[in-house]
Amino acid sequence: MDDALLANRELWDAWTKIHVGSAFYDLASFRNGERAIRLADYELDEIGNVEGKSLLHLQCHFGLDTLSWARLGATVTGVDFSPEGIATARALAAELHIPATFVEANLYDLPNELDGQFDVVYTSRGVLGWLADIVGWATTVAHFVKPAGFFYVTEIHPVAQVFENEGVTAGELRLSYPYWSHPEPLRFEVHGSYADPTAPTEGLVEHGWDHSLGEIVSALIDAGLRIDFLHEFDFVEWPVDFLVESPDGRWRLPAGTPGQLPLFFSLKATKPLAGA
Repeated sequence: MDDALLANRELWDAWTKIHVGSAFYDLASFRNGERAIRLADYELDEIGNVEGKSLLHLQCHFGLDTLSWARLGATVTGVDFSPEGIATARALAAELHIPATFVEANLYDLPNELDGQFDVVYTSRGVLGWLADIVGWATTVAHFVKPAGFFYVTEIHPVAQVFENEGVTAGELRLSYPYWSHPEPLRFEVHGSYADPTAPTEGLVEHGWDHSLGEIVSALIDAGLRIDFLHEFDFVEWPVDFLVESPDGRWRLPAGTPGQLPLFFSLKATKPLAGA
């Protein structure tokens, strides 16, 4: 790993320790079954029944979504580059007696670390901005999709990423960041985490990269996948300063804002059978 990815791994190790005790993740209700499935309604609808299917979860953090898919009947493998995240995921799976495999690996090295292909390759929410190379990402994704299997991702919309998200008011759209991919990362000092903004994180830094929607879609097509759908939504799943919280807990533009803006998307892409 280069210095930026090493710094990001250190950050995610620290965040994992913060997140396991946070109200945001609410591990107690996952353990006791009150909130046994930590997946969005649109994910469940768009992916469908996973019972009996093999599922690879890329960038799985400490495994709540991975284990949710296992509770729905999938045979799951979760992957993350954070040693702390993977250790926590393995411990949680063992504690709850949920069969699951967790692999510690940099996504770009994964074809050398993991064998096999999967019916479903899945990744979700807040993942792509941590990746420097979207073409390499798509190549890894396609490598692990079985013929006739599919890849599914939900993520903040790249258009939403171009606006400043600190020191702005609701509805204030201040163009500040790149839309297309850039080789050098954006660097930010970290203050808390999305799950606990008050958590101590002094000295930690975040490195991020932008990728346009066209670059994401084209990379998957070039890697050999066929796009089944691309859906765009008017919400984000976490707090964003230029948005306001809706009654459903999602974040949208304030009522009365002129025009419309895509804020989130979901995409499904299938690997065709040979000769299809």
